[in-house]
Amino acid sequence: MIDSSILQGKKAAYFTLGCKLNFAETSSVAKELARYGVTKAEKDEPADICIVNTCSVTEVADHKCRQAINRLARQNPGAFVVVTGCYAQLKPQEIIKSTAGDLVVGAEEKAAIVQHIMEGMTNKDRNEEGLSNNTLHSSVKDIKTFAPSCSRGDRTRYFLKVQDGCNYYCTYCTIPIARGLSRNGSISSLVKQAEQVAAEGGKEIVITGVNIGDFGRTTGESFFDLVKALDQVEGIERYRISSIEPNLLTDEIIEYCATSKRFMPHFHIPLQSGSDSVLRLMRRKYDTQLFRHKIELIKRLIPHCFIGVDVIVGTRGETPEYFEETFRFIESLDITQLHVFSYSERPNTKALEIPYVVSQQDKHERSQRLLALSEKKLHDFYASQIGTERKVLFEHASGKKLMHGFTDNYVKVEIQNTPELDNKIITVTLDGFNKNNDALCVRQQ
Repeated sequence: MIDSSILQGKKAAYFTLGCKLNFAETSSVAKELARYGVTKAEKDEPADICIVNTCSVTEVADHKCRQAINRLARQNPGAFVVVTGCYAQLKPQEIIKSTAGDLVVGAEEKAAIVQHIMEGMTNKDRNEEGLSNNTLHSSVKDIKTFAPSCSRGDRTRYFLKVQDGCNYYCTYCTIPIARGLSRNGSISSLVKQAEQVAAEGGKEIVITGVNIGDFGRTTGESFFDLVKALDQVEGIERYRISSIEPNLLTDEIIEYCATSKRFMPHFHIPLQSGSDSVLRLMRRKYDTQLFRHKIELIKRLIPHCFIGVDVIVGTRGETPEYFEETFRFIESLDITQLHVFSYSERPNTKALEIPYVVSQQDKHERSQRLLALSEKKLHDFYASQIGTERKVLFEHASGKKLMHGFTDNYVKVEIQNTPELDNKIITVTLDGFNKNNDALCVRQQ
């Protein structure tokens, strides 16, 4: 039997890489450890437990994970170092061989990570030479558990995990191998979590997952059903839908959000390429015509909507001509901001079978062109909001001269630090840009 007292009074340090879902899951682990008497180590305070939640979207991400694991181990001598996340699922033996990690926890085992930590720490105490079994790792076919997560962390917004895994096998992506197939919680369980957020005083929830539009595969429900159910939760004033595939963002969801008081005028939609030829090479499930339809419908029904778009440059098969197609297509869209990623080759992906390879220099140049386009589009969108009245949820800024918040349509707002506005939604009139040109100021009344 595991003795939970081994955790009592311990300090923990956390380091998270990658997506919003990872940050939400790390926060949930911290919340569960706190129930056993574990507190978060303050800056420069030695930790007894270090938890690294990893990403493996690129080779650079893998490298950053190894650096983070070893850095935390050096900074906290004698600490029990736990590694989880996508890198832990994909390359557990590499982590054990090349880092100071004590315990590697795979995707299926992550749901019981606190129990594994207690068991691992107990075994390490008994065996000075280390753990006899330092990897807990199931094959991808055995990843079936949905581990709930609804956490705030250090932010004002809460992140509600509604779905995990992916059934799409895009040629460039390792997510189905790292997180397993699509699975989700039930609508009733997710509504209860949202109600708990409201009881805690939370105002805004970001709906997260790996492929959230695919929600319902394990419960026979739909993402649209979930949206309608969450919209009825009293006390929650704002929902944001995180990244959703364009083919799964149905017209009825867009139409519903256009009239909802709680679902914000803010979408994030992955495009990945504006060339239909490259989309076919990627095995994406839509074309540019469908993507344009979604953008135009959103802008017709919600003209002030913020639309973020993901795009990958330099994927195998992206010839100069195909990239120019992408650039012209994105340039023609009424979107707000781009998240630009350079393609990174990943083992065991079908993209490696595509013969045309883009040089690093070309990837860099293409990224810079798209980033410049994104900067212009974002600036123009912010400028279009000057003089309008919008509701802003302000975020805590302890000890700083300025505090920030976001409007309903995700415009960043800057004001003098006013602690009593923390976690408050206030109607303001937006004024000109701040000195860094990355936020709007509030017009003085």
